[in-house]
Amino acid sequence: MSEMHVPSTPSLWRRLTAAYAKLLEFLLAVCVGVLVVPVTLQIISRYTPFIPSYIWTEEMARFLFIWTIMIGAMVGIREAQHFEVDVWPDLSRRSEAAVRIIARVGVLALALVFVWAGIEFTRFAWNRTSELADLPLWLIHLAWPVAGVTWIVFAGEQMVDELRVLFGAGR
Repeated sequence: MSEMHVPSTPSLWRRLTAAYAKLLEFLLAVCVGVLVVPVTLQIISRYTPFIPSYIWTEEMARFLFIWTIMIGAMVGIREAQHFEVDVWPDLSRRSEAAVRIIARVGVLALALVFVWAGIEFTRFAWNRTSELADLPLWLIHLAWPVAGVTWIVFAGEQMVDELRVLFGAGR
């Protein structure tokens, strides 16, 4: 008789991180979609007298562009596509897990820098506003600590998986 493999249901933590990743993917698409509006207004206003040149569009585009980059980096970490380069020859699964753990330790170190410096960066901007649109600057600076915490969550989850493989539980 063959043994039947019963798929285990993902833990609550895994379901939460998967839902958070889906939210990030949605926000990334929204940011890119919304980013098109101020940039298009800027381009059209340069070449036609029909649309006035709006000053706020430049600032709005900058804010959205920064958030787009940071959210894209968060999604990249989740999908193990960011900060990862395949330069090793074919390795065994356990050796590959060891190399990935080392790489993720680097990501976690960078994430801690983003969290610590990002909090300081956000504190610095807490009572400041942008010059043109008078938007609170902490909204843009908050992207750094949010990215750092997100990287810790996603890279940490991946490290747990790699440690399971390294120590034989992932067979």
